[in-house]
Amino acid sequence: MKTLLYLFISLCLFSCHNPEEKEEAVEVPIEVESQVLQELLTTKKLKGAVLLYRSSLKTYYSNDFDWATTGFIPASTFKIANSIQALENGVVDSDTSMFYWDGSPRYLKSWEEDLTFQQAFQRSCVPCYQEIARETGVKRMDSTLKRIGYPGMVFDSTSIDNFWLEGNSKISQKEQIEFLKRLVNKELPVVEKTYEIMSKIMLIEEKDNYDLYGKTGWAQPSDSTNIGWFVGFAITPKDTFYMATNVQPAEDFDMSNFGSVRMGVSLEGLESISK
Repeated sequence: MKTLLYLFISLCLFSCHNPEEKEEAVEVPIEVESQVLQELLTTKKLKGAVLLYRSSLKTYYSNDFDWATTGFIPASTFKIANSIQALENGVVDSDTSMFYWDGSPRYLKSWEEDLTFQQAFQRSCVPCYQEIARETGVKRMDSTLKRIGYPGMVFDSTSIDNFWLEGNSKISQKEQIEFLKRLVNKELPVVEKTYEIMSKIMLIEEKDNYDLYGKTGWAQPSDSTNIGWFVGFAITPKDTFYMATNVQPAEDFDMSNFGSVRMGVSLEGLESISK
């Protein structure tokens, strides 16, 4: 009887543990704190963080990982997710879909004309994307953002057309890059046409050594605060680099430069890690 019992236990243990089955290891990216990136922001009279990710090395670089994992309102960087949901929900169907200007004054002169979907994205036309959000509605917006994994957005029927500009919506730089990685690697649950159109509208410039894609953002949640974003990625023949910059002006910063400095420091930071 004892022999039979021992044999039964042995068979159970063997069936529960197959040595040929290996657990899949979860690879944790390396994090490197960069004094070069901090010096870059200090020189530009900015506070905040530049967060970079180099795919081939599976490594993050930043001057401040605490800042880079803190949530901020996304401002116009949300146009990436808003564009994806608009395509998936049939609110727009191509990069040439039109947004017609009603003739009323707008914040920027570049918005005061009929714009294609691609132009609306690249000129960051707020009224165009507010139109998209209103047509999408709360239910479809919420469902699609959950499906594609874009976190931290807070809205209802009263804020559906401005929740990315003001209110309690927050996303971190780390979350922005994780979302972009899934977009670039085609890991989002979207159709191929959506990927193709996003690649068209997000393209900023093509150079000999890389193609740059991305979106800027600028929020003013209070009279005394300006939040500047750039999120994007650069594809080279051998590597892909991701960028998420979130900065605020420090003392004596010249605000006339805030529009250009967000992408500028991102690219300067990229150059420092890609050598």
